[in-house]
Amino acid sequence: MDRRTLLLASVAAATAAGLAAPARAKPPRRQAAKHEPPAPAAPEAVNEAMRGFASLDLGADGRASCLIVADARAGANTPASGSQADSQGSQGGKGGKEQPGGPEPKTLWRASHAPDEPLFVGSAIKTFILAEFLRQHEAGKVSLNAQALIDDSVRSLSSPVFLNLTGRTPHVSVLEAMITHSDNTATDVALAASGPANVRALIQKAGLTKTRIPDSTRALFGWLAGGDAGVDPGWQGLQAIAAGSTPPNSRSPMAGDGPSMRSTASDLVAWHRAAMTGRFFEKPETLQQYRRIMAMADALPQVVPPDILAWGKGGSIDWGDFHCFSLAGQVLTAGGPATFCFTINWRGPNADTPRIFAAYRDAVRKALTETCNARA
Repeated sequence: MDRRTLLLASVAAATAAGLAAPARAKPPRRQAAKHEPPAPAAPEAVNEAMRGFASLDLGADGRASCLIVADARAGANTPASGSQADSQGSQGGKGGKEQPGGPEPKTLWRASHAPDEPLFVGSAIKTFILAEFLRQHEAGKVSLNAQALIDDSVRSLSSPVFLNLTGRTPHVSVLEAMITHSDNTATDVALAASGPANVRALIQKAGLTKTRIPDSTRALFGWLAGGDAGVDPGWQGLQAIAAGSTPPNSRSPMAGDGPSMRSTASDLVAWHRAAMTGRFFEKPETLQQYRRIMAMADALPQVVPPDILAWGKGGSIDWGDFHCFSLAGQVLTAGGPATFCFTINWRGPNADTPRIFAAYRDAVRKALTETCNARA
């Protein structure tokens, strides 16, 4: 039944009740429907910074998407709102200890540009892999201290930590390499241990309908190079891809329904707002571990103002003439958390990438600085 039908039915019921009542009785008062008020507009300095990001020179095929959601500080005297709050998370822990998964904070304001447009976000999806590994750790299915094997059977391109190393290392070091340095070998080890299907189930649990992850970074690179979906080209195959020019049957990272690292600003902001409250974890120590590792991402110091706590994960790709930069996470300001996502996709020569990255970095830094200033 739509809203208009409900309203007409309500009016008819109220009128009938008034006619049937004794003369001295007052007809029942029809109560106004309760609606969540829209979040107030963001401060103008933030809006101006977001407009600056949206107007980056990315060429005719360029796309920019951004979103900042500013929330009240936890514990503030404001009602919780939003459908994403987890009912189990609102239960208090034993002995008065704060448990993860409290009510979703009240939104104070938001600023955005094309937040629902699906774009390639690259390694920004690694936050889901970290969260699912930690969920399985607290369930006793995997161990942070267990030794993970690093060799050519798992080695992948773009691995600044493990590219030339062979041996074993604790899974916690694998997770740190995945987030801090975006190491793809570490990513594939963590993803295999967690299970791609389990990570996708977590994404579904979070209600993120426009987010996609590959089975592995190796399978993604093989697909982009023209291989079949789900086929791991192996380390030798990846080396051949890296050594040669772009294959003639190469695919765009945004093409088709094959493996991808795709999401929207809305999905990523919704995820970080929920994950940073511990919604997806059962134990406070798991949330602490998640926050600790998410604070290590090397992209954060480039855009977050000094002395501001921040958590997040960036992503990028240069594949043929396709390029991407993305960063999503949360900053904790004096006035409360502000969750953000900034993504650009564009086509052009590799020679333009340093210039565009500098403009991207400066625009993101400006938006986050104005956000922190507005909430000081």
